[in-house]
Amino acid sequence: MKWVSEDFKNLREMWVFELRMMLSAEEQLVRAMPNHVVRACDQQLRQAFQSHFQETETHVKRLEEILAEQKRQDHSITTVGPEKCKVMNALVAEAEDLIVDARHAWVRDAGLIADAQRVVHYEMASYGTLRQWAHLLGEHGAEELLDETLKEERHTDHLLTSIAERINPVAMTV
Repeated sequence: MKWVSEDFKNLREMWVFELRMMLSAEEQLVRAMPNHVVRACDQQLRQAFQSHFQETETHVKRLEEILAEQKRQDHSITTVGPEKCKVMNALVAEAEDLIVDARHAWVRDAGLIADAQRVVHYEMASYGTLRQWAHLLGEHGAEELLDETLKEERHTDHLLTSIAERINPVAMTV
């Protein structure tokens, strides 16, 4: 339960807050993903995780850039640091549990893909909303950056689906 409300006065305030939450989400992923790269057994999956790890580092930089610009434009914004994303915290914890609980490598890889797609779907929903709000707020530079990130997340989702189509049947036979 939340003790203090954010009391958003307008969409811009909520947009900045949500940007800060996504910054937290991406930072949590940067910390968690190296373990997924190491624990994935399938080479293509490992490469997909490594590639997405590098993209995630770029997502952090984009969010920091957008937030810094917001602070430059609006001096009433006192902080642009991350606001803890509880959703990503839970998704990362679930993935860590799966890594420990899966006995067989193929089953673990199938589970890692499922967890990664849950994360990517959350990110796609969040970035889609943030991009739309940026458009409405006239933040066209931010809109373009958020659109780039959204495209990268969609690409990752398609890549993970194609890898899952190969790994899941094998995991089923174990």
